[in-house]
Amino acid sequence: MIEICAIASGSNGNCYYIGNQNEAVLIDAGISFKQIVQRMGERNLNPAKIKALFITHEHSDHISGARVLGKRLRVPVYLTAKTWYGAYKKQRPDFPSFFQPGDVVEAGGFSVHSFLKNHDASEPCSFRVQHGEKSVGVFTDIGEPCENVKSQVGQCHALFLETNYDERMLWEGSYPYFLKKRVASSVGHLSNAQALELLQNHAGDTLKCVLLSHISKENNTPATALSAMKPLSQEYQIELTSRFEASQVFQL
Repeated sequence: MIEICAIASGSNGNCYYIGNQNEAVLIDAGISFKQIVQRMGERNLNPAKIKALFITHEHSDHISGARVLGKRLRVPVYLTAKTWYGAYKKQRPDFPSFFQPGDVVEAGGFSVHSFLKNHDASEPCSFRVQHGEKSVGVFTDIGEPCENVKSQVGQCHALFLETNYDERMLWEGSYPYFLKKRVASSVGHLSNAQALELLQNHAGDTLKCVLLSHISKENNTPATALSAMKPLSQEYQIELTSRFEASQVFQL
């Protein structure tokens, strides 16, 4: 059995938990160590099970808690060298464990598959975490789906999938024009419509659960993101994540 939980998901911080009875890994630590431990406790998740932390890219909402978490839990923090150098000095892990995009890292009983994606960072990666025959993908901060993303989606049983913005809300909203262009660009974020298209065209027969993630506070709403996924509501268990609290714990 695999348990998954979005500890935090949004522009104010991201952290995703994937674990089994004895071990777990985290993808990103964009909130403080204290918040991560508190939110895990609220969902009866044990931080002592964590074997490793993996960082997707150097933006603060994905790495700000990594340095302290690695020290306090005494676990390796995996990231690329370009990501480490691209991060603010105070947020860099003291003893980084470097990988190359495309590497498969073994962490306890988990095999963590890394791959490049399109985002405006030094060397942005996403991950597919495999345990036995089950795979969980963490697919956020994607401007547009590249071939890596399309291929990896098809191998997942569950997915943290970015539904960052509604196109109408973005372009009619209060963001300055340069920021609207950045969000909607090929190295920005994934819209509701793009996420739907990715699932419709590239999800495999094994996919069962989709957690809508990194939902914008200004350019989307949870209800809007859920509504966009209605065409697939009979095929998958579709759930929401939150920027304010940990999601439910879902089991595969």
